[in-house]
Amino acid sequence: MASWLPETLFEIVGQGPAPSKDYYQLLVTRSQVIFRWWKISLRSEYRSTKPGEVKESHEDFLENSHLQVQIALIFGARILDHVFNLCEGKFDFLERLSDNLLLSIISYLDLEDIARLSQTSCRFAKLCMADKLWEQIVQSACDNVTPEMRALAADMGWRQMFFTNKLQLQRRLRKRRERQESQRDSQL
Repeated sequence: MASWLPETLFEIVGQGPAPSKDYYQLLVTRSQVIFRWWKISLRSEYRSTKPGEVKESHEDFLENSHLQVQIALIFGARILDHVFNLCEGKFDFLERLSDNLLLSIISYLDLEDIARLSQTSCRFAKLCMADKLWEQIVQSACDNVTPEMRALAADMGWRQMFFTNKLQLQRRLRKRRERQESQRDSQL
């Protein structure tokens, strides 16, 4: 499975904690952890400071507590945990799937499971609210999706349309038709 992984497993850049103006990059490849920094200072003694870089193998990184502390201070404990998992060979393959593939998979879940999945991460929250997902759900729940229904969904969103009861949808479709007819009449 590791051969399916890209060369770069993870990359993040950021600025050091205040009052620092220094910039940092953390790059995790299949074989190394690379930590780079650029010192930004108005002080004359630091102006000639060159960018720095530390390259460690995954095994060496797991034993380098000094580098781990730096990463935790700059990028936070969650990023450090993620880098640990990558170095230990614990890959989250689900995170690597494309949005389209995940949307297709999510469309087969029950509504309760979609609600639970949306609470697991920001990415899944966005996917579970995506109009594309709810369009698939509406199409699987309805026998026939008319062009009129598609136009209404473009106005109100597929998710809202799914959770709106049939009487309210019929009323909205009728009002939409009446508006379009009155617009056509006023143009004539």
